Amino acid sequence: MVKEVFFFTEMGYTAYPQDEARKLGYNNLMFPNEYFSPEKAHELYSMYFDELQYCTEVGFDGVMINEHHNNPLCMMPSINVIGSALAKTTKKGKIVFLGNVLPIHENPLRVAEEIAMIDCMSGGRVICGFVRGLGQESMATNTNPVYNRERFDEAHNLIIKAWTTPGPFRWEGKHYQFRVVNPWVMPMQKPHPPIWIPGVVSPESVIWAARHRYPYVALAPPLDLISEIYDLYDKIAEEEGYTPTSENRGYAVRINVADSDEKAYEEGKNFYWQLGTSFGVAPRHWQAPPGYITRT
Repeated sequence: MVKEVFFFTEMGYTAYPQDEARKLGYNNLMFPNEYFSPEKAHELYSMYFDELQYCTEVGFDGVMINEHHNNPLCMMPSINVIGSALAKTTKKGKIVFLGNVLPIHENPLRVAEEIAMIDCMSGGRVICGFVRGLGQESMATNTNPVYNRERFDEAHNLIIKAWTTPGPFRWEGKHYQFRVVNPWVMPMQKPHPPIWIPGVVSPESVIWAARHRYPYVALAPPLDLISEIYDLYDKIAEEEGYTPTSENRGYAVRINVADSDEKAYEEGKNFYWQLGTSFGVAPRHWQAPPGYITRT
């Protein structure tokens, strides 16, 4: 049973030349930024914020946003900037962050502070998602992909402790060290905003989410994989001593609306060529650079 429905836009820069992307064979990371027009971006941002605000007013349970870098398909290089704007332009509905790319941050405490601030600004409407990011994110931010998982884990643990443990305290980790952890602004929701883990059905991430009892949000994988994904989640949950419910499961559905099924299908062809999603078209060594994927 579907319990909640959220609207999701990646704020794509729809004016980029798709023919050029087809010729190059990619449309992110190294796609030339000479094709970017700030004037067009201003127009698109206005449209996207109007869409998001409208969706909260007509009955959606909330809106979802995310973050990508060097990517025409997602004009949100800072998810928290977008979230802070939504905290004031919307009056109801959840604001779902899918999500902060933890491994690329040198200061996870800044992430903790910003999310806490937005939770207070919005009146406690934040749902906090954490992600490892696509391989392109590591390359765009000069972050070593070998340590992607380690940095994700440590940043997550530090953020949770900062939200739940009275400061000041010291943090001495492998990747992060802080003499003083004592954020002043704390989340309105206690012990912290709900945490969701979105992903593209990596078994490692599904297992991680289940062990932390976080909902896992499958980002539009083939439908025939869904049972396999959540069977794995349920298995790990049983090992951890709890029974998951529908609240532990999420699924991003791609929807194209047109005047007829035939027109919607024709319009959707480019979308499924990956010109309409933030994954984009890219060489495999960009998507999964050496060291990014854990050997099994």
